[in-house]
Formats: sequence, structure tokens, C-alpha cells
Amino acid sequence: MDSRTRTLYRLAFIGVLSWCGSGLVQAADADVNEAIRKVRMGTLVVEAAPGTEIRVEQLRHEFWFGAALASQMFSGRANAEEAARYQKVFLENFNAAVTENALKWHAMEPRQGQVDHSIVDAILTWTDRHEIPLRGHNIFWGIPNRVQPWQKTMDDATLRETLKARALDIGKRYRGRFAEYDLNNEMLHANYYEERLGPGITRDMAAWVRQEDPQAVLFLNDYDILTGRRLDDYIVHIRRFLDQGVPVGGIGVQGHLHGDSFDPVVLRDALARLAQFGLPICVTEFNFPGQRSKHYGQRGVRLSDEEEQAKAKAIVDYYRICFAQPGVKGILMGGFWEGANWIPVSSLYRRDWSPTPAAQAYRDLVFREWWTTWRGQTDASGKCEVRAFYGRHRVTAGGKETVVSLQRPEPRKVISLQQ
Repeated sequence: MDSRTRTLYRLAFIGVLSWCGSGLVQAADADVNEAIRKVRMGTLVVEAAPGTEIRVEQLRHEFWFGAALASQMFSGRANAEEAARYQKVFLENFNAAVTENALKWHAMEPRQGQVDHSIVDAILTWTDRHEIPLRGHNIFWGIPNRVQPWQKTMDDATLRETLKARALDIGKRYRGRFAEYDLNNEMLHANYYEERLGPGITRDMAAWVRQEDPQAVLFLNDYDILTGRRLDDYIVHIRRFLDQGVPVGGIGVQGHLHGDSFDPVVLRDALARLAQFGLPICVTEFNFPGQRSKHYGQRGVRLSDEEEQAKAKAIVDYYRICFAQPGVKGILMGGFWEGANWIPVSSLYRRDWSPTPAAQAYRDLVFREWWTTWRGQTDASGKCEVRAFYGRHRVTAGGKETVVSLQRPEPRKVISLQQ
């Protein structure tokens, strides 16, 4: 193995530890796996006649294993066969989604007064049909180059009324349909609206959305947090909005600012420190390799076999760390297919739909290692206890069958299937 490949392995978490000895690797894996068992599993108690054969089959995770949905696959612009393949592969791999671009204001209303809801509506119709919770990314995006030019010509009073109209429109039209929203994206890095209208505008944005959708869950969302570079700033940032009375419903952390490796210690520390707020944490826009990869911005690049294996291993390690942190509710990839992914080399599936090693590693992790499939019998007292990952399960006892949900904070659930 050449030195470049060795470095890739070394920096992809497991390699970092392996230089310190295999014992440290095994200890670290054991700690993570024990944390996962503690925070992601509960117990199903099945009651039936003594000696009854019991089967427990997981149907869906409580944890969000998700990905972004590309607008072109729901707009009619893509080839129909390709769009159908895209949707089919999504459903085979993911249980949660986020709008990649469809909800962004500059995509919905590039010209003032000409609002296109059609793609958002089409995505919601599809996710509703398949019971896929959908994140709305995003209602506002105050980075100056993401603000439409026509807004910048407005006086302050008109701009404020325009923001209010946008918030009311989204809240009213999509009341109760989005699982959560990113309220105003990447405010840690820039906030045109606050610069123009003052520090209270974020609280007003939230109030306007909730005027029409009182149950709307509004997330902050920013980048360079899980790398540790802006973690301290983000903690101050979150606390400032909470102190202002902004109804922050969760913390979004974008998972794409690493390069061809990531630092597992920094990732674990960042998630642990963000958990102090007691708010759900969502790892959004996850891509590996990331935006600081040497391959970023390159189309048609093929990773070497060694790089593909390192990518697969790093993705598994990243997911393990996130899954072990009780505050994390889910991970959503920024893309999963090379034909619709802003960092193509991070895809699970190549342009021709052939799976990368990362696809198999991901599926082995989620649908084998973290998937409950159990068969046995009730004991002499007519009971059996099954440790199961939180989520939805089909329980069969003899000729009887039921579907149950095991969810935190309910760590134990009794199902009676007496004949």
C-alpha cells in the first residue's frame, strides 16, 4: 500500500486509532456499540400461550436515515424512467427526506410575485404517500448572495412586509405537512435580513410562520460545526436566540465541511456539547468525501479502490458516532446518486446506478446490524422479551399478527397476542 492510501485509511477514524494499537480500536468500537444499545434499543415483551413461536420483524427505524430529494426528479424535467428509478432507490435506502432546493425562496420566487409551489407540492404528495417525514430546507436564507436582487432594492418597511408574506404563505399552505423547517439558513455566517431590519427579525420570522402553523418546528442550521471550527460560536449563537425568545425547535449541523477524512474525537465532542440545549440535533447535508476534499467540484472523477474502501469505512464510523449520541434524531445525506448530488464522489450509487462499496456498507449497517429480526418461542409463563431497535415492528405469534411502535422515551412495551 502506498503512503497516500495509507494516509487515507489512517485519517478515516478507524485508521487514526489503529496507529495506537488494535486494542484501542476494539475498545473504541465496544464503547460506541454499547452506547448504541443503550440509547437506540428498547424491549418488546410478547405475551402468548407457552411455547408459541414468535417473530419480530422491523419495518422502519425511529431514527432518521434520510437524504435530500432533488427537484428535477419531481418537476417533470427528468427522464420518467430515471425519476422512477431515483424514487425507488430512495425508498429502498431511506426513511426521511429533505428538500434539496425546492423550498428555497430564490428557487420558488426568482422573480417578484411569480411564486412556483409546484415542485414542493409534488415532493410533499410523494412523501405523504410513502409516510416519509420531510424537512423543509429552507424558509429563509439570509446569506447575501442567496437573497434575490429584487429584495435588495426595497426599503426596510417593504422588505419586512415581504418577509412576513413569505412566512405566512409557507405556514398557511403547508400547515402540519413538513416535519420541521430550517428557519433562516446559515445565520452564523451572514444574515442580510438582520443587518437590514435588526436583531429581532428572527423572532418575528418564527412568529409569522407559527401564526399560520402553530405547531411548526423551526431549526437553526449551519456549517463548520462538526469540524469544531465554529462550534464555540454556534453555541453562543444558539443561546442568543433562545435568550431572545425565538422558539428554536432543533439544531441543524451540516455534515459536509470535512475533506477526505474527519476527526472522530472532534465530531463526538461537538455533538456532546450541542446536546446541552436539550434540543433534537439533526445532521443535515451529509456528504463524504466533503467540501474540503481534493475531489470537490470535479465531475466524472473515479475514486481508486482504496479510496472507495476508505470512504465506506469512514461513512460507517461517522454514522456510528452520530447514532450513539442520544441527542441526534437523524442524518440526512446531501445526495445519494451521482446523477443528482452536488458532491458526486460522495454518492452511494454511481451514474449508472451501480452501488459503490459505501452503499453496501451503509445498507449492512442500517438494515442488518441495526435492524431487528428475531424468532423464538414464549417461555413456560407465556412470555418472551426481545431487545429491539426503536421504530415500527411486525410481531407475529402463531396465527396472530400486529404492528407496534417502540419509541423513546418508552423503553419497554408489552404486546399481548393470546389465542
